[in-house]
Amino acid sequence: MIHTILEKKSESSKFNFFEKFSGAVTKVSGSTGAIISAFSIIFIWLACGPYASYSEQWQLVINTGTTIITFLMVFLIQKSQNKDSLAIQLKLNELVAAHDFASNRLVDVENMTEDELKIIQKYYSKLSEFSKNEENIQQSHSIDEAKAGHINKKKRKRN
Repeated sequence: MIHTILEKKSESSKFNFFEKFSGAVTKVSGSTGAIISAFSIIFIWLACGPYASYSEQWQLVINTGTTIITFLMVFLIQKSQNKDSLAIQLKLNELVAAHDFASNRLVDVENMTEDELKIIQKYYSKLSEFSKNEENIQQSHSIDEAKAGHINKKKRKRN
């Protein structure tokens, strides 16, 4: 049993290293120093052009370098963004689950289909319409509560 836990921990530490690495690369690549470095490389490459007679090899150097860097950066940045996105989703789920008046339908909303999301969007559009008719702009409702309140208001107006 201990061996299994240690095995999982060592696998986890391998993934943890990659997460830390991708996060660090993402942070560094978005820094001022990285932008200055990128411009510097381009200027050095351009300055070498006359000495290389603007040859195909001169062009190939920058094309190959930028292609490799771009290819790797796409995956590193996506890894970092996926982690950040998951963390935000979990925080939002916690807020929705912890609030007494929030609709728990929204917990795990990121796993719904696009059609299901459009249906929820329609409900929130109706909720917005209900809130426009409220006297108190700070009034808050869940979808179901707002709909029931709106129906009750209509019934009272008829009577």
